[in-house]
Amino acid sequence: MRVVTLLPSATEITYALGVEPVAVSHGCDYPPEAREKPAITHTSIDPDADSAAIDEAVLDAERGDGVYGIDTEKLERADPDLIVTQGICDVCAVDTVLVREAVERLGLDCEVLTTDPHSLEDVLSDIERIGRATDRGERAAALVADLRERVERVRERAPAGGPRTLDLDWMEPAMVGGHWVPELVERAGGEYGIVEPGQASTPVEWESVREFDPEALVVAPCGFGIEQTLENAAELTDREGWSALSAVREDRVWLVDGSAYLNRPSHRLVDSLEILAGLLHPDRFEVPPRPWLGRSPLDRSRSRE
Repeated sequence: MRVVTLLPSATEITYALGVEPVAVSHGCDYPPEAREKPAITHTSIDPDADSAAIDEAVLDAERGDGVYGIDTEKLERADPDLIVTQGICDVCAVDTVLVREAVERLGLDCEVLTTDPHSLEDVLSDIERIGRATDRGERAAALVADLRERVERVRERAPAGGPRTLDLDWMEPAMVGGHWVPELVERAGGEYGIVEPGQASTPVEWESVREFDPEALVVAPCGFGIEQTLENAAELTDREGWSALSAVREDRVWLVDGSAYLNRPSHRLVDSLEILAGLLHPDRFEVPPRPWLGRSPLDRSRSRE
């Protein structure tokens, strides 16, 4: 079966199921061999800019020709039997509407499978759906069973009434992680706020963050690795009241690779859950040994009271 995956999480899932896509999106970088595949999509946004510049560029693109485009010649050459795309966020990856328009225009004879997850359970269901669509139903079921066991192990050991926790999945403007993130934090033994489980990631006034006063703060901008987050740290540390946050004062600010964890709805969300559990409750969980974390808190010397 010839499979095209047009978002990073779908690429991760298909590889985990033993299916090697014939083409991917420009953002697909895991596993590493995915980077060698033809990229069907492209973006007008500079991914290396700071978060404020990216936010402005996205707004401009949405008012114009859109954030993403599809290389129809490459798509036609890929000759897919199945295209996996998404409908959850038109900023994160090419939208299913554009994909279906391209398929119709090219006259391709293929199935388009759209993912639209808002919870961990939705993600597990998508793994099973992709498994059935790629004739890997048994392998998908086994993967999901293993993931459920890992989730249950965390749930059994995580204490109730943990620290007030917030995940920022963008820095300028400040945006609180939503969808599955509140659920992951709560399963890991934290108390989430501002955004409810299943609610979309939400831009917030900084004053809302100060009022919530997180005791634990995860900074994982969507699409940013650790180095890019550090380069743009002043977008947070220069904010009024940064150094007064409980998480900053208690040295409980962590930088997580937002390109790999928390933001991609694949099987690696369970890795994200285990990371959160290790951060929030190091006395009960070991932090998984991966190059995902910047342990040092953001530079407080540049902060204003």
